[in-house]
Amino acid sequence: MLKSISRAVSIASRLTNKTATASSTRTVEPMVRSALCLPNSAPIRPYTRSIWMMCNNGAASGYRPKLFSSKGALPSSSCGCGGLHTEGDKAFGEFLNDEIKEEKKIQKNKTLPKMSGGWELELNGTEAKLIKSLSGEKVTVTFNVNNSIPPNVEDEPEQGQKSAENEPEIVSTPNFVVEVTKSAAKQALVFDCHFPEDEVAHGEGEEESDIFTIREVSFQPAGDTDWKETSYTLNTDSLDWALYDHLMDFLADRGVDNTFADELTELSTALEHKEYITFLEELDGFVKCN
Repeated sequence: MLKSISRAVSIASRLTNKTATASSTRTVEPMVRSALCLPNSAPIRPYTRSIWMMCNNGAASGYRPKLFSSKGALPSSSCGCGGLHTEGDKAFGEFLNDEIKEEKKIQKNKTLPKMSGGWELELNGTEAKLIKSLSGEKVTVTFNVNNSIPPNVEDEPEQGQKSAENEPEIVSTPNFVVEVTKSAAKQALVFDCHFPEDEVAHGEGEEESDIFTIREVSFQPAGDTDWKETSYTLNTDSLDWALYDHLMDFLADRGVDNTFADELTELSTALEHKEYITFLEELDGFVKCN
């Protein structure tokens, strides 16, 4: 009887061990087969649970992570402003910092120079107005510093010379409009003036020449800011020189002469440089999203 029970226990034990061994073999066999099928026969490193959950789109929990499912990451970062920040932006910002420092070093006028002759200055961004009242007349000179820097057509400096020494000084020479109104008149006499690029500097030669010229003259409704094309406009290109000289004298009697033009270019140059530095600072802040 005892022998029969012992034999039954022994048979059951052998069957149990055989089943466990077969199960273990079936579990390891796919991993070995997969390793042999790899191109470089590299050993497989199984994922951890957290990474597997992030990669698995069919997880039973319904978790849909986006960390590894993104199509591609931009070579940049973003901040709370929602703006894009690239390596190019960083280099751009560093350049702007240096540029702003250099421009402030060479800035001649920290404050805008004043005009002599009793002119009052009004500013609206890049537009400036100079206003003077004279015995029942009002003279208004308006100019804008945008596009007021003449193009630099100087030749390249010779080899061995420092470019800074040969670089011409930047001077703003804007077109300007002179409006003369009389209290008893409904119309204003308007002069469109400019600085000729090829004009010889005054003071050279036997007689002092005008550093600005009148390009057009017209009557316009007083107080109207728009130039009406329906009003007759006198172009001075083919004008009699005697009439042109009287027109220039008319302006000079009201304070618009060579001295005024010199001071206007100085004021315009300072204003243009100030606006340029402000633009660089705003551009720097925009690039950095400040």
